[in-house]
Formats: sequence, C-alpha cells, structure tokens
Amino acid sequence: MSQQPAMPSHLRGALDLSSLKKPAAPAGSGDAAGAGKAGAGSWVLDRASQGDLQQLIQLSSRVPVLVHLAVPSDPSSQQIQDLMAPAVDQRAGKLILARVDTEAEPEFLQVFGLQAGPAVVAVLAGQPIPVLNQPVPAAQFNQLLDELLTAAAQNGVSGTVPPLAPARADGAGGADAAEPSQPSLPPLHQEAYDAIERGDYAAAMDAYRRALTENPGDHDAKVGLTQAGLFARTAEMDAAAVREQAAENPDDVQAQIDVADLDLLGGHVDDAFNRLVRFIAAHPGEERNTAREHLVELYSVVGDQDPRTAASRKALALALF
Repeated sequence: MSQQPAMPSHLRGALDLSSLKKPAAPAGSGDAAGAGKAGAGSWVLDRASQGDLQQLIQLSSRVPVLVHLAVPSDPSSQQIQDLMAPAVDQRAGKLILARVDTEAEPEFLQVFGLQAGPAVVAVLAGQPIPVLNQPVPAAQFNQLLDELLTAAAQNGVSGTVPPLAPARADGAGGADAAEPSQPSLPPLHQEAYDAIERGDYAAAMDAYRRALTENPGDHDAKVGLTQAGLFARTAEMDAAAVREQAAENPDDVQAQIDVADLDLLGGHVDDAFNRLVRFIAAHPGEERNTAREHLVELYSVVGDQDPRTAASRKALALALF
C-alpha cells in the first residue's frame, strides 16, 4: 500500500480503533445529527456517549472529528474545552468536537490507548491522531486546526456537516457572530444524510435520486449518490476475502473493483485509483470500460479538486490511448 500524505509532526502517531464497532443503528442519531439543523447551531457535542462517538467516527470520513478526553476535576481540561469549542464552531461544519467524561467512563481512555487525560485526539477517516494534552495559546491552536484541515483534505476528508446541537449558551455556536448562520440542508439531502447516519444506504441513495429527479444539475446530490453507493457496496464486505479473491483473479474486473472500493473507503486513494488504471492498461476488452466507468465514479467520490484525482486522470488517459 502506498503511504498517505504526511501529517504535521505534532499530529503523527495513529492508534488502533478496532475496539470501536459500528452499531447496527447508531445511538444518539437524533441528538447528535438532528439537533440545531434549522438554524445557527454548534458543532460541539458535550457529554458524548459511546454511541455518539461511534457515530461521529463514522462521520470522520467526511470531516475531522476532535475528541476531548476530558477530566472534569482537572481545571486544565476545562481550559482546553474553552479553547477548542469556539474555534471549532467558527469553522462552521468543517470539523466536529466531541467531549467525553473519562472520569465517568474511563473506558474511553482504553479505546484510544491512553492511560490518563485530559487529551485531545483527532480522527481522520477512522484513524486517530494525538493532538494535544494541555492548553495552548489560541493562535497556536488555530494554526493547528488549519494544519489538521489541510492534512485532512490531502487524505480526501474535506466535507462539511450540519450542526450537532443548538447554538451554545455563550453565543459562540455557528459561524462568527457577524456572519449569517449556515443554512439547513435541502429536505431530500437531509433525508439522505439521516439515512446514512443510521446505516440505511439504500434509503440514502433513493433520497439522492429523488433530489436529482427534481434538479438534474444538483452536483451535491450526484456526489452524495456515489458516496452512498460506496458505503452500500462495502458495508457487508469481508475485506480479507475480497483481497484474496482479487489476488487470485487479477483478470476479474469485479474483484479489482471491490478492492478499489475498500481502498478508497480506507483512505488509500492512490491505491484504489492505481489498481483500476493498471487493470485498464492491461485489459483492452469489455472489462476495460467497466473498470473505467467505475474509476470515474470513484473520482467523483474524492472530488475533482483533489490533486490525486487530477494525477489519476492523466494516468487513465495514458492507459486508454
């Protein structure tokens, strides 16, 4: 596998999140994903439960998720929260902050491989990265968030999400006070978003298709449909079996497509693209077009603005001609 783009030095050190399992029906979906969607809100979830956290980690494929492993009895923990909350809300959906109480639920520390808090961990596409364990100046923290967002974009995580909660009592929820609040999602987009949150990808795809019927030029619905399709295709895959099948059958286009889907979902964008480009170059028959069409669909999942998409399009052109 190819290496993902390097993180800033103070963000390195990913840990294993294998102990977090995807729930059959994400807990807290009403509170975490639905609150505050009608107007100005906050992207800070206080007192997050394990169900909330599991759901938010799934969202980390769209936006970075900051997890504050808080220690309420430690004054520095509140200082960290006071530092982070307004900075997160000012970015209006480009990232999320969830605070968990490790004194009430110490198992959260074990999940992230830590012995003590407070600490802040960022999760990108399911991969946790240590961020800080003590208060820092606001300017330094804002720079850190900017670097995190840049690293996230390099790894294909560059979306936005609706508010998680109503605007906070200190008035810092949503964008800066001088700016208008973020609009809510169109109804069919919200329906699709909610369906994805509960793992009903067929319902999400149906909502996006209806949105496209209403407006064939709805770019966000087109992208959402391809993303929901990726989630649906990979939801029940046995990764080891899929990879074994592809290794044993290098000329099987569907086997190569399946591995490309898994790679893309896991953040290995270059691996996914390169696998299909190589297949296209080596197979001039009908399978070539099947692989090409699927590769173009994966481009839309990642986005044309991503440099990896542009590089792969050039490689695809060479493979075809």
